[in-house]
Amino acid sequence: MSILIFFLVLFVLVLVHEWGHYVAAKKTGMRVDEFAIGFPPKIFSIKKGETEYSFNALPIGGFVRIFGESLEGTTENVADKDRAFTARPLWAQAIVLIAGVTMNVILAWLLFAITFMIGVPTEVQENTASPDAVLYVSGLLPESPLVDKLPVGSEILSLQSGENSLTAPTPASFSEFIQNNQTREIEITYSHAETENTISVMPVTGLIPDNPTRLAVGVSLALVEIESMPFFSALKEASVATYNGLINITVGLSGLLFDTLKGDADFTQIAGPIGIVGMVGQAATFGITALMTFTAIISLNLAVINMLPIPALDGGRLLFVAYEAVTGKAVNPVWSGRLNLIGFAFLMVLMIAVTYNDIIRLFA
Repeated sequence: MSILIFFLVLFVLVLVHEWGHYVAAKKTGMRVDEFAIGFPPKIFSIKKGETEYSFNALPIGGFVRIFGESLEGTTENVADKDRAFTARPLWAQAIVLIAGVTMNVILAWLLFAITFMIGVPTEVQENTASPDAVLYVSGLLPESPLVDKLPVGSEILSLQSGENSLTAPTPASFSEFIQNNQTREIEITYSHAETENTISVMPVTGLIPDNPTRLAVGVSLALVEIESMPFFSALKEASVATYNGLINITVGLSGLLFDTLKGDADFTQIAGPIGIVGMVGQAATFGITALMTFTAIISLNLAVINMLPIPALDGGRLLFVAYEAVTGKAVNPVWSGRLNLIGFAFLMVLMIAVTYNDIIRLFA
């Protein structure tokens, strides 16, 4: 299920990104030869006007093929030569390159706004919580006896030990119940992925560093309730969240790339495709708003990544346009091809390193 959700999220993000390129190219007078969902082999396609809309077998991305985009210097005697990407004004080329990441930023902003209006799960304190607050599992200690038994993100419904029971628990009452029944087996009833289950656990010692003799079950809890915002407040907070997200992601990725070039990159702090699959599935267990928020964050990541000044990305291609604007001369197509190849190779090496780290963590 996590893989299916991951591909759905990826499909939406790529579709929005490529749609930005497509619309900008059309509006600036360029000829769009193909708008593709997924990567070849091709399943089927529909020709409408001058554009072929194709659906491909590999659902890991998509692309827009603009006439003349990679054929610099070869369109002089070709029909529609004035509608080639490189024949259009530099400002038009820049708009097309920026349009994809702009759409990713707008999508993130919309998703943030919708989640704020629907209501965002927010951790609250017990003394300010409403009767609708719910107790969630926010984490487990590695040595906890509940590892592989109680999923993170579960809603704690009740506790039972002999004749003693606790309903509508809070972090404080949960801890108190454990201490009052520490020598007996405790049954925890929880809900996860719309399924209710009951597990049994015996408190153990050694989980609390400051008090190693204290019996505990090694679970982190959060009291959560849904807080929604009015329309204009949601739009304002969405703008703040989008801005802060872009700044934080830009700083983080810049640091990662700098450390990579120095050979000091710590890939344990980032996730690749395999890691994101698990994160998407975990976000989905917290509900649609959590999944939408996670999708917004991934969309901002894609926007920042695509604007990095690395050949083969939109940011690198934008540098070529800037070079031509400053010097009045186009980048030699041979050199632009070589730089794009180097940039692509660098990205592939980085992706392999991140994916390798995902696999190591998966089997650790």
